Amino acid sequence: MVGEDSLISNVSDTARWVAAYRAVESARPDGLFRDPLADRLAGERGHAMAAAAPRIMRNGWPVVTRTKLIDDLIATSIEQGCDRVLNLAAGLDTRPYRLNLPEDFVWVEADLPKMTAEKNTALATETSRCTLIRRGVDLADTDARAKVLDEALGPLGPKAAPAAKPLVLTEGLLMYLDEDTVADLARALTRPEIAWWLADITVGMKRMRSNAAMFENAPLRFEPANGIAFFEKLGWQPLEVEHLLVHSRKFRRAPWFLRLFTYLRQPDPRTPGRFPWSGVVRLQHTPQN
Repeated sequence: MVGEDSLISNVSDTARWVAAYRAVESARPDGLFRDPLADRLAGERGHAMAAAAPRIMRNGWPVVTRTKLIDDLIATSIEQGCDRVLNLAAGLDTRPYRLNLPEDFVWVEADLPKMTAEKNTALATETSRCTLIRRGVDLADTDARAKVLDEALGPLGPKAAPAAKPLVLTEGLLMYLDEDTVADLARALTRPEIAWWLADITVGMKRMRSNAAMFENAPLRFEPANGIAFFEKLGWQPLEVEHLLVHSRKFRRAPWFLRLFTYLRQPDPRTPGRFPWSGVVRLQHTPQN
């Protein structure tokens, strides 16, 4: 039996934890999505992580709600002309295999080489629904990140054309970075060809995980006191701001002991203060004067 304090050895391991929650949700008759590959990718270790998580998140409502909201915002983006997704720190995400995507759609994943190699092996016999390209890269390396952005936005896929309206996805990434690194990433993504940036943001969640030994090697770092205003100051304007807790109740996934709070006035995502807040945001860059 793996000890709770050794379940997660680094941030990459949290991908198995996320996959476990997606597998459980997919097995429900009323599942909000179907991810038939999640159970394989989570493995025994991923399910052990889910079982050992703090009580407030043990049923996986934050991951399940976040997954559904991002699925829906990707669909909205495609309706608005999105022709490519660049998923940074893709982890064990399987959207190219399970979403209803156009055949000529291009999906690019970038993650650490070890994670990318593991995923390539695990899904070697599976066929994606669109053109899928994976790149192993350390996104903390600014030169390597710039190179993968150049490639991901350039001529790729059946039409071998540059992306017209790409969306960058950073699901489950920003919370593990420090503020300077997030700001550097925000500036790196201010390319005129990038149409949208889709991300999840958490504030005040460190307290929820601080007493859980399993997260010792994957601490939360990015919790901006000014919430989404952090991005607005860098020229990124929110098009949609979706509160996880409120939607978890609408999706019937909120734990019973949190449901009352979903009916109360929610924290302002620009000044969340001392109250925990988490949400999914789709951003669009506006050049600053």
